[in-house]
Amino acid sequence: MSGALARYRICDFTGQLAGAGATKWLAAFGAEVIRIEDPVRQGRWDILRGMEPFKDERRGIDLGGAFNNHNTGKYGITLNLRTTKAREILAEIVRQSDVVTENFAAGVLENWGFGYDALRALRPDIIYVSNCGFGHTGPYAEFKTWGPIVQAVSGLTHLSTLPGQPPAGWGYSYMDHTGGYYMAMAILLALIHRERTGEGQWVDLACTEAALTLHGPTLLDWSVNGRGTRADAEQRNSNRSQWLPMAPHGIYPAQGDDEWVAVVCRHDADWQQLGRVIDADWCQSPSWQTAAGRVEDQDRLDAAMSSWTRTRDKHAIAGALRAAGIPASPVMRPAERVDEDPATGDFGLWPTVAHSAIGEVRVDGLPVHLSETDWSITRGAPCLGEHNAEILGRLLGYSRETVDALTAEGVL
Repeated sequence: MSGALARYRICDFTGQLAGAGATKWLAAFGAEVIRIEDPVRQGRWDILRGMEPFKDERRGIDLGGAFNNHNTGKYGITLNLRTTKAREILAEIVRQSDVVTENFAAGVLENWGFGYDALRALRPDIIYVSNCGFGHTGPYAEFKTWGPIVQAVSGLTHLSTLPGQPPAGWGYSYMDHTGGYYMAMAILLALIHRERTGEGQWVDLACTEAALTLHGPTLLDWSVNGRGTRADAEQRNSNRSQWLPMAPHGIYPAQGDDEWVAVVCRHDADWQQLGRVIDADWCQSPSWQTAAGRVEDQDRLDAAMSSWTRTRDKHAIAGALRAAGIPASPVMRPAERVDEDPATGDFGLWPTVAHSAIGEVRVDGLPVHLSETDWSITRGAPCLGEHNAEILGRLLGYSRETVDALTAEGVL
């Protein structure tokens, strides 16, 4: 195994995206990540195991596309922690691990007998990283969360609105991405601290608090200016901002069905260039020659822009405006971004991995490249218990016969 993190082993209980997305980063940079799963309640620890999307018509506990995407490069073993022998095996794995990671509800590992004090007794310099909805302290610590709850409590749902409409919430759990990113950073920071001091620690992360970082300007506006009503939220959710007086500044209809183009005029010089490209009388309107005038009259300005853009191809519009130095881009559909945009392919953002059950399939890569210690994603997520024999043999010296016997006994 190679990579910047090849010297580290992670005993991993994470699931879904908020946790599994964190350890995916570590695995991609070479860490040995060993997923621990339950052989009895198959897929209950991580419901994505058997959920869509699927590559083809096959369905099953090892075929979930999202699970594969979030767990590439990891090893997977099963332990029935209701049994004494499985708990003994877990203790041995912890002794040989640098980090234990989980994103269960607060207290789950403690109830299993593997809270931080127990882990530290097994390995004094262990790093334990927990990532749950509200963390392990405070009045909400015992509450359980899911995506819509985190959205609501963090305040993100309040901001997801259009003028005259109620809060809609977000269609996808972006907070899980944020929680996973913070969890990955926390693990690395704790490892750096241990390298310097020899000291392990417990990192307590709250996904709801991580979600707060997604709307910093809104919190600042409330703290400094006292603004935070629904009307304020509607204003902030538009393309119009009191902090960035830019106009035109929006998404405009282009030629075709549900085709759009994004255009931003940052200042008067951009507006002058836009007028040369459009070459229409309305671009010469005296009241629109200053940013203040355009911001004041944005409804009419947006209508004029839309009348020009809707008869033209979105790529042609963006190309012409970019050539004039104006920020613009076609609004890309998923297929265009994944399959047709050369920048995506050149960056290697969609590597193909080999999965034992699914076969070859594309997954998310990482949006970063290191010149000396870059990431590598070639192996798909583990099938349930796929590496029982390999891991228990390599770490604990178990023979294949012993592994088979433990499986028959219901330990694995």
